[in-house]
Amino acid sequence: MYVGLKMLRDFVTVTSDTPVKKAGKILDDNQLWMLLVKDGEELVGYVTKEDVRAAMPSILISLDKKEINDLLNQLTVKDVLRKDITTVPPETEIEAAADLMYEMNLSGLAVVNSDKALIGYIDRDKMLKVLVEEMAHGQGGSRIVIEAEERTGVLYELAGIISNMKYSIISMAVFFHKHRRMIVIRVETQDSTPIVDSLRDRGYTVAGPDDFKEEWES
Repeated sequence: MYVGLKMLRDFVTVTSDTPVKKAGKILDDNQLWMLLVKDGEELVGYVTKEDVRAAMPSILISLDKKEINDLLNQLTVKDVLRKDITTVPPETEIEAAADLMYEMNLSGLAVVNSDKALIGYIDRDKMLKVLVEEMAHGQGGSRIVIEAEERTGVLYELAGIISNMKYSIISMAVFFHKHRRMIVIRVETQDSTPIVDSLRDRGYTVAGPDDFKEEWES
């Protein structure tokens, strides 16, 4: 899956002349982590919720309400603008974008075309939705977790066993836990017992919550 297929196209932006107070309200009203800043068609940077909060005066005891509002209205996004914006092209693999956001602790990525024009935006919420979608959580069925050695043909073997039993695979993914390779398969059935029994008969280790209970309770 590519960023260009999952990015947001309809999203809020502000200009460098937008009052910080207004930017804060936009962030709160739209439940956003950050806002991209455009002057005309040019992407000039971004501002985060933390930037807005930090910019607000913390000691206002000596000011009256009018003075406070005047001060806040004079403060604009260009005063807190971050220009170190990270961009990606739409053909970026979605997992590469997620890894970039994780490594750099980013709340979102601007998506630009070959002309460096802003065409989209992808944030943490969208990434979580992609994860749920790729794991087919909303499609029902049963989830089977298999601890399998890392060798050629394992996924092919597992798919063959399930297919030969006349079950359909909805999704398949691989995770790692403490150097253990965990293959998660969602199968189109409400009762996965026959599949689990068949896998165990063939020497596969099928894991469940009880197999990890000691770890999260210790």
